[in-house]
Amino acid sequence: MMGLILYNILRPLYISLVRIYALFNSKAKKWVAGRKNWEQHINATLKPGEKRIWVHCSSVGEFEQAKPVITALRETYPAFKIVVTFFSPSGYEASQKNEQVDYIFYLPVDTKRNAERFIAAIDPSLVMFIKYEFWYYYLQQLKRKEIPTLLVSGAFRESQPFFQWYGGFFRDMLKGFSFFFLQDETSKQLLSKIGIDKNILVSGDTRYDRVLVIAQNVTSVAAIDKFKGDHKIFIAGSTWPGDEEVIKEAMPVLPENWKLIIAPHEINDDHIQKLRQLLDSESVLFSELDAENTGYDKKILIINNIGMLSRLFAYGDIAFIGGGFQKGGIHNILEPAVFGVPVIFGPIYEKFVEAKELASLHYVFPIHNALESNEILKKLITDAAYHSSVSDALKKFIMEHTGATGIIMDEIKREKWLS
Repeated sequence: MMGLILYNILRPLYISLVRIYALFNSKAKKWVAGRKNWEQHINATLKPGEKRIWVHCSSVGEFEQAKPVITALRETYPAFKIVVTFFSPSGYEASQKNEQVDYIFYLPVDTKRNAERFIAAIDPSLVMFIKYEFWYYYLQQLKRKEIPTLLVSGAFRESQPFFQWYGGFFRDMLKGFSFFFLQDETSKQLLSKIGIDKNILVSGDTRYDRVLVIAQNVTSVAAIDKFKGDHKIFIAGSTWPGDEEVIKEAMPVLPENWKLIIAPHEINDDHIQKLRQLLDSESVLFSELDAENTGYDKKILIINNIGMLSRLFAYGDIAFIGGGFQKGGIHNILEPAVFGVPVIFGPIYEKFVEAKELASLHYVFPIHNALESNEILKKLITDAAYHSSVSDALKKFIMEHTGATGIIMDEIKREKWLS
């Protein structure tokens, strides 16, 4: 099969490039280091005699998507240990303190040998791949061993290789799944066109369940309370340089009683320094705030830590979500939306079902440049009735789309995959 031949040529090439890049990039270095001696590490870590569920996530966003299901699995099947794997270092590092997970590993590179040995070591009773992850040899081996393998919160687009004339190899990957839990009806229709029309359920997106739990359990942050005071907050989360250029142009639009809280995607010292220079205004880092009132009078607060952002959206009045000027697309717009915070983001969002639907309803606001962003900002700032109507619509939308976790768990019980 030509597709498999190309896969076996391009995969080693990709790994070689990552290893070269690791000489200069800390993230790539972690990607390589995390996979060294993986088999010895896993065998030394796992305890014998356990029953296990394996959940694979690409990165942080997919792990957030998996959390409601992981929590439900822990509650319903306490005898099973939860193993979570990641493709990226950011996901691996962000998950380390999660009490719902028993084991966390990097996913070894997708080769026939690795897949056979990894699956033999984990010995899972049930496997879940979250949203987008498709690895040929892992899926083939799971199918061969007849291990129930679920795609959770899957979302498909017509432009993907599965639905192209040359997509036979990619369609073979999908045959490794026992069941598809999909975000929307469009995904179901696309799969039906390529002959996958059984063992499919449109369950929705588990991220709605996740953000609702966050909103219902949000706790205040004393330093943010103090920084906010009586001010309104424009909060920018998971930003990249392209987003930050737009946000810089937004600063003159913000009235005197507004402040900016910005949490960049990358928080290394070099990027933080560049961000401070870009904003060209007095700012303070979260790590610089102290009990002696230092920095609380600043116009801009830069969050230079990981793990705080989702609850900070509760302080927001308008949000800007980053990633929309990057190839990968926007980050999670549901995190601010659950609090009823109107959301602005860049033009690359076609991969995200919720963003497309909310944009079509004009409940969120995709923009192409700073001019468009500022126009939306001005309207939301000056028209209180409009702001309120958008806020109420977002909250209602979130509530109407929760429940995916319950649907997935009901099917797991019905199929008796973990009996």
